[in-house]
Amino acid sequence: MKEKQKCIVITFYTTAEAMATEKICMEKGIEGKLFSAPRALTADCGIAWRSAVECAESLKAALNESGIEYAGFYEIMI
Repeated sequence: MKEKQKCIVITFYTTAEAMATEKICMEKGIEGKLFSAPRALTADCGIAWRSAVECAESLKAALNESGIEYAGFYEIMI
């Protein structure tokens, strides 16, 4: 069984914001990936971005700089 690890999960109001996050992260070299948002976190668009905890500050800065609105920013075990 795969061991759980702490990560950053960002949820979005719309799919467009989730896709824009993927594009910005690729451009800035911030590792992560889109995945199905855990129901316990949101019922918004259903897509979330998952990244390593170490990326939290650069991720927040990139989203704020790009004007991408997100529903929630969580540090959870997945």
